Formats: sequence, structure tokens, C-alpha cells
Amino acid sequence: MATPPLVALCFLLGALPICLWAGYTDLSQMRIPNRAVLLLAGVFAVGGLALLPLEGWTISDWAWRWTHLLVILILGMFLNLVWLLGAGDAKLAAAAAPFVALADWRDFLSIFLAAMLICWFVHRTAMVTVGRRFAPDWASWHSGKRFPMGVVFGTALLAYLAFAAAA
Repeated sequence: MATPPLVALCFLLGALPICLWAGYTDLSQMRIPNRAVLLLAGVFAVGGLALLPLEGWTISDWAWRWTHLLVILILGMFLNLVWLLGAGDAKLAAAAAPFVALADWRDFLSIFLAAMLICWFVHRTAMVTVGRRFAPDWASWHSGKRFPMGVVFGTALLAYLAFAAAA
């Protein structure tokens, strides 16, 4: 992975509670709070600068990754426009994008696809088994074909950072 292991570990620790919160609110309310998106971007902004003394992490790495946010935000806005992705999901994906090194896009895509399949399977299995008993008011149980993609984006980001930290 192109993200230095110690940098990835620090980002993982910062992103973990935010991704858990975003995933929970997406499952329970089918919405992702703007505060979660801003906090995740803030972890990259402040954390990325604080990590500059670490080996393998430069101001250039930090600065260029902001273009990932812009590209994914524009793509997400388009997908939202054609009703393929929720606005909160698009914003969360954009805020997560700077954490992923451009050189790792293929690895991240594989992680994302695996996370999507696993999250969908676990959600649908829980929905028809014990999930409605433990969380009967969750909006995601009654959302029809809509799926809480914030869970997928958060899971994929955390998995990517964990793999990068372990490399």
C-alpha cells in the first residue's frame, strides 16, 4: 500500500469513531450527519498536517490527496443527480477519498466491492432474522431497494486503512 503504515494507523484511529457513527445513523435513520462528513475531512486535514514529521509522508502527499475529495464529490453529485446514490453517501465518500492513495485505487476498489457485498449480505440477513427484534425502528429495514451505503463507505475506508497499517 502506498500510504505509510504509521500514517494509516493514525488515520484509522481518527476515522474509526466517525465511520461507526456515520454507519449507525445511516442504518437507523437512512441519513449521514453533515457533522460526520466534516469531522472525517477534518481528521485528514489536521491529522495529515500533524503527521508530516513521519517518514514517507510529505506535504505534497497531503496536498495532492485533496484532489481526490473534489473528484469523488463531483462523481457523487452526478450519481445523486441520477438517483444512484444518496447525497449523504456522496459527501461521506468524498470526505473519505483523501485517505486513499491514488496508487492504491485498484486495491481500494477491490476492498470497496468486497465491503459492499459483505455489508449487503449481513444487512439483508439481519433484516430477515434477528435485526428487527434488536433494532425495530431502524429506517434501513423499511427502505425498500435503497441501501445504507454509508456503512459500505465507512467499512471500506476502515479496511483499507487497516490493511495499509499492517503492510
